[in-house]
Amino acid sequence: MSQSHQQPALSKCPGCDEPPAAGDLFCGACGYDLSAVPARPDDRPTMAITVPPAASGSEAVRWPAAAETDSSDAPAPVHRPSDLPGTDSGGRPLAEQEQEQVQEQGPLGGPEPSAVPVRHDDRAEPGGAEHSGDFALAAPDPRTAEHTAAAAAPAAGGKVCVACRSGRVDPDGYCENCGHAQPRERDHMEQELGSVAAVSDRGLRHHRNEDSFAVSSTALPDGSPAVVAIVCDGVSSASRPDEASAAAANAANESLLASLPRGTHPQQAMHEAIVAASEAVNALAQEPAGAMEHDAHRHQNAPACTLVGAVMAGELLIVGWVGDSRVYWVPEDRSRPTARLTEDDSWAAQMVAAGLMNEAEAYADERAHAITGWLGADAYELEPHTAAFKPDRPGLVVVCTDGLWNYAESAEEMAAAVPADAQEHPLRGAQVLVGHALDGGGHDNVTVALLPFAVRPQGAGSACETV
Repeated sequence: MSQSHQQPALSKCPGCDEPPAAGDLFCGACGYDLSAVPARPDDRPTMAITVPPAASGSEAVRWPAAAETDSSDAPAPVHRPSDLPGTDSGGRPLAEQEQEQVQEQGPLGGPEPSAVPVRHDDRAEPGGAEHSGDFALAAPDPRTAEHTAAAAAPAAGGKVCVACRSGRVDPDGYCENCGHAQPRERDHMEQELGSVAAVSDRGLRHHRNEDSFAVSSTALPDGSPAVVAIVCDGVSSASRPDEASAAAANAANESLLASLPRGTHPQQAMHEAIVAASEAVNALAQEPAGAMEHDAHRHQNAPACTLVGAVMAGELLIVGWVGDSRVYWVPEDRSRPTARLTEDDSWAAQMVAAGLMNEAEAYADERAHAITGWLGADAYELEPHTAAFKPDRPGLVVVCTDGLWNYAESAEEMAAAVPADAQEHPLRGAQVLVGHALDGGGHDNVTVALLPFAVRPQGAGSACETV
Protein backbone atom coordinates (compact mmCIF):
# COMPACT_ATOMS: atom_id res chain seq x y z
CA MET A 1 0.00 0.00 0.00
CA SER A 2 1.15 3.54 -0.61
CA GLN A 3 2.33 5.74 2.19
CA SER A 4 2.44 9.52 2.49
CA HIS A 5 5.16 11.40 4.30
CA GLN A 6 4.96 14.85 5.77
CA GLN A 7 7.00 17.38 3.88
CA PRO A 8 9.46 19.45 5.93
CA ALA A 9 8.82 23.17 6.29
CA LEU A 10 10.51 25.26 3.63
CA SER A 11 12.30 28.52 4.28
CA LYS A 12 12.18 29.54 0.59
CA CYS A 13 9.92 28.74 -2.34
CA PRO A 14 11.87 26.56 -4.80
CA GLY A 15 10.27 28.50 -7.65
CA CYS A 16 10.89 32.14 -6.73
CA ASP A 17 12.90 32.06 -3.45
CA GLU A 18 10.15 33.99 -1.62
CA PRO A 19 9.48 32.86 2.00
CA PRO A 20 6.10 31.08 2.16
CA ALA A 21 3.61 31.70 4.92
CA ALA A 22 3.15 29.02 7.56
CA GLY A 23 0.74 26.31 6.44
CA ASP A 24 0.67 27.39 2.77
CA LEU A 25 0.40 24.59 0.27
CA PHE A 26 1.11 26.90 -2.67
CA CYS A 27 3.46 29.85 -2.99
CA GLY A 28 1.60 33.14 -2.78
CA ALA A 29 4.05 34.78 -5.20
CA CYS A 30 4.44 32.27 -8.04
CA GLY A 31 1.92 29.52 -7.22
CA TYR A 32 4.56 26.79 -6.80
CA ASP A 33 3.15 23.57 -5.29
CA LEU A 34 4.92 23.45 -1.92
CA SER A 35 3.46 20.05 -1.04
CA ALA A 36 5.35 18.24 -3.79
CA VAL A 37 8.90 19.52 -3.53
CA PRO A 38 11.16 17.07 -5.42
CA ALA A 39 14.11 15.60 -3.64
CA ARG A 40 17.39 17.26 -4.41
CA PRO A 41 19.07 15.29 -7.19
CA ASP A 42 22.48 13.79 -6.65
CA ASP A 43 25.20 15.73 -8.37
CA ARG A 44 26.82 13.22 -10.72
CA PRO A 45 28.77 15.24 -13.27
CA THR A 46 30.21 13.30 -16.17
CA MET A 47 33.77 14.43 -15.83
CA ALA A 48 37.10 13.10 -14.71
CA ILE A 49 38.03 14.01 -11.16
CA THR A 50 41.48 13.27 -9.85
CA VAL A 51 41.31 12.09 -6.23
CA PRO A 52 44.37 12.97 -4.10
CA PRO A 53 46.41 9.93 -3.10
CA ALA A 54 46.04 8.49 0.40
CA ALA A 55 48.53 9.66 2.98
CA SER A 56 51.31 7.26 3.78
CA GLY A 57 51.61 5.74 7.24
CA SER A 58 49.26 6.92 9.96
CA GLU A 59 49.15 10.57 8.89
CA ALA A 60 45.65 11.93 8.43
CA VAL A 61 44.36 13.19 5.09
CA ARG A 62 44.87 16.91 4.63
CA TRP A 63 41.44 18.31 3.93
CA PRO A 64 41.13 21.41 1.71
CA ALA A 65 40.08 24.68 3.28
CA ALA A 66 36.36 25.39 3.10
CA ALA A 67 35.22 28.09 0.73
CA GLU A 68 32.61 29.43 3.14
CA THR A 69 33.52 31.88 5.93
CA ASP A 70 31.78 32.83 9.15
CA SER A 71 31.12 36.31 10.51
CA SER A 72 34.78 36.73 11.56
CA ASP A 73 35.98 35.93 8.01
CA ALA A 74 37.67 32.80 9.37
CA PRO A 75 37.26 29.68 7.27
CA ALA A 76 34.47 27.46 8.50
CA PRO A 77 35.59 24.02 9.64
CA VAL A 78 35.46 21.14 7.22
CA HIS A 79 33.34 18.25 8.49
CA ARG A 80 33.75 14.60 7.95
CA PRO A 81 30.58 12.50 7.52
CA SER A 82 31.05 11.15 11.07
CA ASP A 83 30.91 14.69 12.46
CA LEU A 84 27.42 15.40 11.10
CA PRO A 85 24.56 14.81 13.56
CA GLY A 86 21.37 13.08 12.56
CA THR A 87 19.41 9.86 12.68
CA ASP A 88 18.31 7.33 10.11
CA SER A 89 14.69 6.44 9.29
CA GLY A 90 14.63 4.11 12.29
CA GLY A 91 15.74 6.81 14.72
CA ARG A 92 19.26 5.45 15.22
CA PRO A 93 22.22 7.83 15.43
CA LEU A 94 24.12 8.18 12.16
CA ALA A 95 27.57 8.71 13.69
CA GLU A 96 28.38 5.02 14.08
CA GLN A 97 26.99 4.11 10.66
CA GLU A 98 28.87 6.88 8.93
CA GLN A 99 32.10 5.97 10.74
CA GLU A 100 31.75 2.35 9.61
CA GLN A 101 31.17 3.48 6.02
CA VAL A 102 34.19 5.78 6.15
CA GLN A 103 36.37 2.93 7.36
CA GLU A 104 35.08 0.57 4.65
CA GLN A 105 34.93 2.99 1.71
CA GLY A 106 37.65 5.52 2.47
CA PRO A 107 37.71 9.03 3.89
CA LEU A 108 35.67 10.54 1.01
CA GLY A 109 32.71 8.21 1.39
CA GLY A 110 33.51 6.43 -1.88
CA PRO A 111 35.95 3.80 -3.10
CA GLU A 112 39.47 3.79 -1.80
CA PRO A 113 41.23 6.84 -3.27
CA SER A 114 43.75 6.44 -6.00
CA ALA A 115 45.65 8.63 -8.43
CA VAL A 116 43.62 7.29 -11.38
CA PRO A 117 40.92 9.67 -12.73
CA VAL A 118 37.40 8.55 -11.80
CA ARG A 119 34.21 9.08 -13.84
CA HIS A 120 31.25 9.91 -11.60
CA ASP A 121 28.51 8.81 -14.02
CA ASP A 122 27.98 5.13 -13.03
CA ARG A 123 29.31 4.00 -16.42
CA ALA A 124 32.98 3.55 -15.70
CA GLU A 125 32.35 0.02 -14.49
CA PRO A 126 30.60 -2.72 -16.51
CA GLY A 127 27.97 -3.05 -13.79
CA GLY A 128 27.39 0.67 -13.50
CA ALA A 129 23.98 0.44 -15.19
CA GLU A 130 22.63 -1.27 -12.09
CA HIS A 131 23.10 1.94 -10.09
CA SER A 132 22.43 4.52 -12.80
CA GLY A 133 18.64 4.16 -12.80
CA ASP A 134 18.63 3.05 -16.47
CA PHE A 135 16.52 0.12 -17.58
CA ALA A 136 18.37 -2.91 -18.90
CA LEU A 137 18.55 -2.90 -22.70
CA ALA A 138 17.55 -5.92 -24.78
CA ALA A 139 19.99 -4.88 -27.50
CA PRO A 140 23.66 -4.05 -26.83
CA ASP A 141 24.06 -0.69 -25.16
CA PRO A 142 25.61 1.61 -27.79
CA ARG A 143 27.40 3.47 -25.00
CA THR A 144 29.59 0.52 -24.12
CA ALA A 145 33.10 0.26 -25.47
CA GLU A 146 32.56 -3.21 -26.94
CA HIS A 147 29.57 -2.09 -29.01
CA THR A 148 31.36 1.02 -30.21
CA ALA A 149 34.41 -0.96 -31.21
CA ALA A 150 32.27 -3.47 -33.10
CA ALA A 151 30.51 -0.71 -34.99
CA ALA A 152 33.76 1.04 -35.85
CA ALA A 153 35.40 -2.16 -37.10
CA PRO A 154 33.00 -4.15 -39.33
CA ALA A 155 33.93 -7.42 -40.90
CA ALA A 156 36.54 -7.24 -43.63
CA GLY A 157 34.95 -5.87 -46.79
CA GLY A 158 31.66 -5.11 -45.01
CA LYS A 159 29.78 -1.85 -44.71
CA VAL A 160 28.16 -0.27 -41.67
CA CYS A 161 24.56 0.96 -41.81
CA VAL A 162 24.28 4.74 -42.26
CA ALA A 163 21.17 4.78 -40.03
CA CYS A 164 22.01 2.77 -36.89
CA ARG A 165 25.80 2.83 -37.38
CA SER A 166 26.10 -0.70 -36.05
CA GLY A 167 24.42 -3.21 -38.37
CA ARG A 168 26.12 -4.81 -41.33
CA VAL A 169 24.76 -4.19 -44.84
CA ASP A 170 23.70 -7.30 -46.75
CA PRO A 171 24.33 -7.81 -50.50
CA ASP A 172 20.88 -6.40 -51.30
CA GLY A 173 21.75 -3.07 -49.69
CA TYR A 174 19.71 -3.39 -46.46
CA CYS A 175 20.92 -3.25 -42.86
CA GLU A 176 20.80 -6.62 -41.10
CA ASN A 177 20.12 -4.87 -37.80
CA CYS A 178 17.50 -2.17 -38.48
CA GLY A 179 16.48 -3.02 -42.06
CA HIS A 180 17.23 0.48 -43.36
CA ALA A 181 17.85 0.66 -47.12
CA GLN A 182 21.30 2.05 -47.79
CA PRO A 183 21.85 4.80 -50.34
CA ARG A 184 23.39 3.48 -53.52
CA GLU A 185 26.17 5.22 -55.36
CA ARG A 186 23.99 5.53 -58.45
CA ASP A 187 20.98 7.04 -56.65
CA HIS A 188 22.33 10.48 -57.56
CA MET A 189 25.31 11.11 -59.82
CA GLU A 190 26.83 14.33 -61.11
CA GLN A 191 29.80 14.96 -63.36
CA GLU A 192 31.21 18.05 -65.00
CA LEU A 193 34.01 17.86 -67.53
CA GLY A 194 35.00 21.15 -69.11
CA SER A 195 32.08 22.27 -71.23
CA VAL A 196 29.88 19.21 -70.68
CA ALA A 197 27.98 18.19 -67.55
CA ALA A 198 25.51 15.47 -66.62
CA VAL A 199 23.25 14.66 -63.68
CA SER A 200 21.33 11.46 -62.97
CA ASP A 201 18.83 10.83 -60.16
CA ARG A 202 16.81 7.84 -59.00
CA GLY A 203 13.60 9.88 -58.92
CA LEU A 204 10.86 9.65 -56.31
CA ARG A 205 9.12 6.40 -57.22
CA HIS A 206 11.80 3.89 -58.24
CA HIS A 207 13.80 1.90 -55.70
CA ARG A 208 17.00 2.17 -57.76
CA ASN A 209 18.49 4.22 -60.58
CA GLU A 210 18.45 2.26 -63.84
CA ASP A 211 19.85 5.15 -65.90
CA SER A 212 23.51 5.71 -66.63
CA PHE A 213 25.64 8.25 -68.50
CA ALA A 214 29.18 8.91 -69.69
CA VAL A 215 30.73 12.26 -70.60
CA SER A 216 34.22 12.72 -71.98
CA SER A 217 36.38 14.73 -74.34
CA THR A 218 39.18 13.94 -76.73
CA ALA A 219 41.05 15.54 -79.62
CA LEU A 220 40.64 15.04 -83.35
CA PRO A 221 43.71 14.46 -85.56
CA ASP A 222 43.92 18.20 -86.30
CA GLY A 223 44.05 18.94 -82.57
CA SER A 224 40.55 20.38 -82.32
CA PRO A 225 38.46 19.16 -79.38
CA ALA A 226 35.64 16.65 -79.51
CA VAL A 227 33.09 16.40 -76.68
CA VAL A 228 31.00 13.29 -76.04
CA ALA A 229 27.83 12.68 -74.00
CA ILE A 230 26.09 9.29 -73.78
CA VAL A 231 22.84 8.69 -71.85
CA CYS A 232 21.26 5.26 -71.38
CA ASP A 233 17.95 4.20 -69.83
CA GLY A 234 17.53 0.64 -68.57
CA VAL A 235 14.35 -1.20 -69.57
CA SER A 236 12.62 -1.89 -66.25
CA SER A 237 10.77 -4.96 -67.51
CA ALA A 238 14.08 -6.62 -68.42
CA SER A 239 16.62 -8.34 -66.22
CA ARG A 240 19.38 -6.19 -64.66
CA PRO A 241 18.45 -2.93 -66.41
CA ASP A 242 20.89 -0.98 -64.25
CA GLU A 243 23.77 -3.16 -65.41
CA ALA A 244 22.63 -2.90 -69.04
CA SER A 245 22.59 0.89 -69.06
CA ALA A 246 26.00 1.11 -67.38
CA ALA A 247 27.55 -1.38 -69.80
CA ALA A 248 26.10 0.42 -72.83
CA ALA A 249 27.19 3.88 -71.72
CA ASN A 250 30.74 2.75 -70.98
CA ALA A 251 31.10 0.76 -74.20
CA ALA A 252 29.79 3.58 -76.42
CA ASN A 253 32.01 6.15 -74.72
CA GLU A 254 35.13 3.99 -75.04
CA SER A 255 34.38 3.31 -78.71
CA LEU A 256 34.09 7.03 -79.49
CA LEU A 257 37.27 7.86 -77.59
CA ALA A 258 39.09 5.24 -79.64
CA SER A 259 37.73 6.11 -83.10
CA LEU A 260 37.55 9.92 -83.08
CA PRO A 261 41.32 10.51 -82.58
CA ARG A 262 41.99 8.17 -85.53
CA GLY A 263 40.10 10.49 -87.87
CA THR A 264 36.91 8.43 -88.22
CA HIS A 265 34.02 10.61 -89.33
CA PRO A 266 32.00 11.50 -86.20
CA GLN A 267 28.77 10.13 -87.66
CA GLN A 268 30.43 6.82 -88.54
CA ALA A 269 32.05 6.80 -85.09
CA MET A 270 28.63 7.24 -83.48
CA HIS A 271 27.23 4.32 -85.48
CA GLU A 272 30.12 2.10 -84.39
CA ALA A 273 29.66 3.22 -80.78
CA ILE A 274 26.02 2.12 -80.77
CA VAL A 275 27.02 -1.27 -82.20
CA ALA A 276 29.67 -1.64 -79.48
CA ALA A 277 27.11 -0.73 -76.82
CA SER A 278 24.71 -3.33 -78.18
CA GLU A 279 27.39 -6.03 -78.01
CA ALA A 280 28.18 -5.10 -74.41
CA VAL A 281 24.52 -5.46 -73.40
CA ASN A 282 24.18 -8.73 -75.33
CA ALA A 283 27.15 -10.11 -73.41
CA LEU A 284 25.24 -9.68 -70.13
CA ALA A 285 22.66 -12.21 -71.29
CA GLN A 286 25.40 -14.81 -71.72
CA GLU A 287 26.34 -14.78 -68.03
CA PRO A 288 25.52 -18.04 -66.22
CA ALA A 289 22.26 -18.20 -64.29
CA GLY A 290 24.19 -18.46 -61.03
CA ALA A 291 25.17 -14.81 -61.32
CA MET A 292 21.58 -13.87 -60.46
CA GLU A 293 20.80 -16.48 -57.82
CA HIS A 294 21.27 -13.94 -55.02
CA ASP A 295 18.21 -12.00 -56.27
CA ALA A 296 15.24 -14.26 -56.84
CA HIS A 297 12.98 -11.28 -57.58
CA ARG A 298 14.84 -10.18 -60.69
CA HIS A 299 13.38 -11.14 -64.04
CA GLN A 300 15.34 -13.69 -66.00
CA ASN A 301 14.87 -12.24 -69.49
CA ALA A 302 17.70 -10.55 -71.39
CA PRO A 303 19.06 -7.24 -70.06
CA ALA A 304 18.06 -4.26 -72.20
CA CYS A 305 18.35 -0.48 -72.37
CA THR A 306 17.98 2.50 -74.68
CA LEU A 307 20.80 4.80 -75.76
CA VAL A 308 21.12 8.36 -76.98
CA GLY A 309 24.34 10.26 -77.57
CA ALA A 310 25.77 13.48 -78.91
CA VAL A 311 29.21 14.40 -80.20
CA MET A 312 30.45 17.93 -80.83
CA ALA A 313 33.37 17.78 -83.24
CA GLY A 314 34.55 20.75 -85.21
CA GLU A 315 31.48 22.54 -86.58
CA LEU A 316 29.35 19.39 -86.50
CA LEU A 317 26.83 18.12 -83.99
CA ILE A 318 26.33 14.37 -84.31
CA VAL A 319 23.45 12.57 -82.56
CA GLY A 320 22.73 8.85 -82.40
CA TRP A 321 20.03 6.84 -80.66
CA VAL A 322 18.11 3.63 -80.23
CA GLY A 323 14.91 3.82 -78.17
CA ASP A 324 12.97 6.75 -76.77
CA SER A 325 15.65 8.89 -75.10
CA ARG A 326 16.00 12.25 -76.83
CA VAL A 327 18.23 15.15 -77.91
CA TYR A 328 16.92 18.74 -77.98
CA TRP A 329 18.45 21.88 -79.43
CA VAL A 330 17.91 25.08 -77.43
CA PRO A 331 19.46 28.18 -79.08
CA GLU A 332 21.20 30.73 -76.90
CA ASP A 333 18.85 33.35 -78.33
CA ARG A 334 15.54 32.04 -76.99
CA SER A 335 13.65 34.03 -79.63
CA ARG A 336 15.03 31.57 -82.22
CA PRO A 337 13.24 28.28 -82.86
CA THR A 338 14.07 25.23 -80.79
CA ALA A 339 14.11 21.68 -82.14
CA ARG A 340 13.97 18.03 -81.18
CA LEU A 341 16.76 16.22 -83.05
CA THR A 342 15.69 12.59 -82.52
CA GLU A 343 12.63 10.46 -83.29
CA ASP A 344 11.43 7.95 -80.72
CA ASP A 345 11.47 4.22 -81.30
CA SER A 346 8.07 3.89 -79.65
CA TRP A 347 4.49 2.85 -80.32
CA ALA A 348 3.30 6.46 -80.24
CA ALA A 349 5.91 7.57 -82.79
CA GLN A 350 4.90 4.73 -85.13
CA MET A 351 1.23 5.70 -84.90
CA VAL A 352 2.07 9.30 -85.75
CA ALA A 353 4.41 8.30 -88.60
CA ALA A 354 1.73 6.02 -90.06
CA GLY A 355 -0.85 8.82 -89.93
CA LEU A 356 -3.15 6.81 -87.68
CA MET A 357 -3.08 9.35 -84.81
CA ASN A 358 -1.90 12.84 -84.21
CA GLU A 359 0.85 13.37 -81.66
CA ALA A 360 -1.50 14.42 -78.85
CA GLU A 361 -3.70 11.35 -79.30
CA ALA A 362 -0.77 8.96 -79.59
CA TYR A 363 1.04 10.12 -76.45
CA ALA A 364 -2.21 10.14 -74.47
CA ASP A 365 -2.60 6.40 -75.12
CA GLU A 366 -1.44 4.00 -72.40
CA ARG A 367 0.73 2.24 -74.98
CA ALA A 368 2.55 5.43 -75.94
CA HIS A 369 5.85 4.63 -74.18
CA ALA A 370 6.09 1.02 -75.36
CA ILE A 371 9.45 1.06 -77.15
CA THR A 372 10.00 -0.62 -80.51
CA GLY A 373 13.79 -0.37 -80.51
CA TRP A 374 16.35 -1.14 -77.79
CA LEU A 375 19.76 -2.64 -77.10
CA GLY A 376 19.64 -6.23 -75.89
CA ALA A 377 19.89 -9.84 -76.92
CA ASP A 378 16.12 -10.09 -77.41
CA ALA A 379 15.87 -7.04 -79.71
CA TYR A 380 14.32 -7.85 -83.07
CA GLU A 381 17.18 -6.23 -84.94
CA LEU A 382 19.59 -3.42 -84.25
CA GLU A 383 18.84 -0.24 -86.20
CA PRO A 384 21.13 2.56 -85.02
CA HIS A 385 19.87 6.02 -85.93
CA THR A 386 22.42 8.78 -86.56
CA ALA A 387 22.14 12.33 -87.81
CA ALA A 388 24.61 15.18 -88.36
CA PHE A 389 23.79 18.85 -87.87
CA LYS A 390 25.71 22.06 -88.47
CA PRO A 391 24.24 24.73 -86.16
CA ASP A 392 24.58 28.28 -87.43
CA ARG A 393 24.32 29.91 -83.99
CA PRO A 394 25.36 29.08 -80.42
CA GLY A 395 23.02 26.98 -78.37
CA LEU A 396 22.64 24.18 -75.88
CA VAL A 397 22.36 20.46 -76.63
CA VAL A 398 20.09 18.63 -74.16
CA VAL A 399 20.57 14.84 -74.05
CA CYS A 400 18.04 13.18 -71.76
CA THR A 401 15.94 10.16 -70.86
CA ASP A 402 12.15 10.13 -70.80
CA GLY A 403 12.33 10.70 -67.05
CA LEU A 404 12.92 14.36 -67.96
CA TRP A 405 11.08 14.89 -71.24
CA ASN A 406 7.88 13.40 -69.77
CA TYR A 407 7.68 16.73 -67.91
CA ALA A 408 8.82 18.89 -70.86
CA GLU A 409 7.82 16.98 -73.98
CA SER A 410 7.82 19.58 -76.73
CA ALA A 411 10.91 21.51 -77.75
CA GLU A 412 9.30 24.71 -76.52
CA GLU A 413 8.54 23.21 -73.09
CA MET A 414 12.10 21.92 -72.81
CA ALA A 415 13.52 25.34 -73.71
CA ALA A 416 11.30 26.94 -71.07
CA ALA A 417 12.63 24.53 -68.43
CA VAL A 418 16.30 25.19 -69.29
CA PRO A 419 17.69 28.02 -67.12
CA ALA A 420 18.96 31.10 -68.91
CA ASP A 421 22.55 30.66 -67.72
CA ALA A 422 22.83 26.96 -68.62
CA GLN A 423 25.16 27.83 -71.50
CA GLU A 424 27.73 29.23 -69.05
CA HIS A 425 26.95 26.84 -66.16
CA PRO A 426 25.96 23.47 -67.64
CA LEU A 427 26.17 21.55 -64.35
CA ARG A 428 23.81 23.94 -62.63
CA GLY A 429 21.54 23.79 -65.67
CA ALA A 430 21.45 19.99 -65.50
CA GLN A 431 20.66 20.15 -61.79
CA VAL A 432 17.77 22.52 -62.46
CA LEU A 433 16.35 20.23 -65.15
CA VAL A 434 16.52 17.20 -62.85
CA GLY A 435 14.80 19.28 -60.19
CA HIS A 436 12.10 20.18 -62.74
CA ALA A 437 11.34 16.49 -63.22
CA LEU A 438 11.36 15.78 -59.49
CA ASP A 439 9.04 18.71 -58.83
CA GLY A 440 6.71 17.34 -61.50
CA GLY A 441 6.43 14.01 -59.67
CA GLY A 442 9.69 12.16 -60.36
CA HIS A 443 7.86 9.05 -61.55
CA ASP A 444 10.94 7.72 -63.37
CA ASN A 445 14.71 7.86 -63.17
CA VAL A 446 15.96 11.19 -64.51
CA THR A 447 19.19 11.73 -66.46
CA VAL A 448 20.28 14.73 -68.51
CA ALA A 449 23.54 15.88 -70.08
CA LEU A 450 24.12 19.43 -71.35
CA LEU A 451 26.63 20.35 -74.06
CA PRO A 452 27.02 24.07 -74.84
CA PHE A 453 27.66 24.57 -78.56
CA ALA A 454 29.58 27.79 -79.23
CA VAL A 455 29.74 29.13 -82.78
CA ARG A 456 29.75 32.57 -84.28
CA PRO A 457 26.42 33.67 -85.75
CA GLN A 458 26.49 33.25 -89.52
CA GLY A 459 23.35 35.14 -90.45
CA ALA A 460 19.72 34.25 -90.60
CA GLY A 461 18.55 30.74 -91.11
CA SER A 462 17.15 27.76 -89.33
CA ALA A 463 18.44 26.81 -85.91
CA CYS A 464 20.14 23.76 -87.34
CA GLU A 465 20.41 22.14 -90.71
CA THR A 466 20.94 18.45 -91.42
CA VAL A 467 24.11 17.55 -93.28
